[in-house]
Amino acid sequence: MPQATVAIVGRPNVGKSTLFNRLVGKRVALVDDRPGVTRDRREGEGELLGLQFRVMDTAGFEDEDPKSLPGRMRAQTEAAVREADVALFLIDAREGLTSMDEEIGRWLRSEDTPVIVAANKAEGRGGEAGRLEAYKLGLGDPFAISAEHGEGLVDLFEALRPHIEREEFAETEEEDPDGGPLKLAIVGRPNAGKSTLVNKMLGEERMITGPEAGITRDSISIEWLWNDPATTEERAVRLIDTAGLRKRAKVEDKLEKLSVMDTKRAIDFAEVVVLLLDATRGLEVQDLKIASQVIDEGRALVIAMNKWDVAEGASALFNGVKAALEEGLSQLKGVPLLTVSAITGKGIDQLLGAAFDVREQWSRRIGTGELNRWFERAVETNPPPAPGGKRIKLRYITQVKTRPPSFVIFGSRVDQLPTSYERYLLNSMRRDLGLGPVPLRLSMRAQKNPYVDQTK
Repeated sequence: MPQATVAIVGRPNVGKSTLFNRLVGKRVALVDDRPGVTRDRREGEGELLGLQFRVMDTAGFEDEDPKSLPGRMRAQTEAAVREADVALFLIDAREGLTSMDEEIGRWLRSEDTPVIVAANKAEGRGGEAGRLEAYKLGLGDPFAISAEHGEGLVDLFEALRPHIEREEFAETEEEDPDGGPLKLAIVGRPNAGKSTLVNKMLGEERMITGPEAGITRDSISIEWLWNDPATTEERAVRLIDTAGLRKRAKVEDKLEKLSVMDTKRAIDFAEVVVLLLDATRGLEVQDLKIASQVIDEGRALVIAMNKWDVAEGASALFNGVKAALEEGLSQLKGVPLLTVSAITGKGIDQLLGAAFDVREQWSRRIGTGELNRWFERAVETNPPPAPGGKRIKLRYITQVKTRPPSFVIFGSRVDQLPTSYERYLLNSMRRDLGLGPVPLRLSMRAQKNPYVDQTK
């Protein structure tokens, strides 16, 4: 599978080649105090705390005539950034922000490539002032590193990881859009029984469990075959057990912060996320926050109440949680709610069956004819409003992607379409097209006036 690419950019002599050498693990790029040593793009296989990627060392970014050598070097750097999945913008923390840094920042903001900012040469605390100055670039939170001494590599790892792993997941999804193993992440608060549930599914003590909260730190991915009782066939599942998610205010330990980030990454890369509740504690605010995060990330969601074998007042508890979910997750009604016991195994087959069902809905592509016939009926039944007496005309709809299903509506004056009408369309789509309780994406696009250029 192709690897994600990181382009290191910055003005001359900020330490780009030194960082390149550290990431590739050997002295490949020439390093000298004189600016302009690197001229061509240099590529290598980078590795950082287990994260693997392609890394490109680029020439210093200089404002020169495009036909001159520095100008041609700058063109190579611009090409590298456009080809990369993420640009790592280095500044010199000890010198602080310069006018050239600001120019590079303006250029990077105009590009589509994501950018992270690192203040290099920040040994000890000497570069803190320069790091803080880098906020002026408007490119997010800068972090301090020392490429020479290997300081700040954990912060660099945290900044790079979402871009690199997101690219790898996107490529995997593109290669296998119609099936493959169900990527199923189990998330929830600490001690909800996630690892116990995974062990029961696998039929072995694969995960360490116990009464202590926080035993699981890393997201653990396990390939598994589930015997579907409905079809008597084996179905491939990639189970992902995750660390418990506590309230942000209670997460203080550095290692726990990394575990929380790891869990959030698992949500990003799953197809279906099972939010496991502790039936002995009911539904808590933190559970709703986790569920909302899953929906916002566009993942299909199933909610399971664990420890059902020891729950008291089962019927009232179930109805109460269901009502609270309907109110607390107003953006997505009808999320599947099931009961399981990780100790006895009851309900596990139903849980997995529901997960495969919602993945199918999450991966659905609606035919253009069927989609526009529904669209015409929906608009005719409930026409869009006419703000200021001028009609909003919605002409047609198309599906641009799946996983989650994403649609674009073309029309005129669509920027004035109220959110309530968009909700009406989404709810009608779920009901009439069988898309079910999965996140949907809907955007509007105004049609261009074909005569606009002739009026000049």
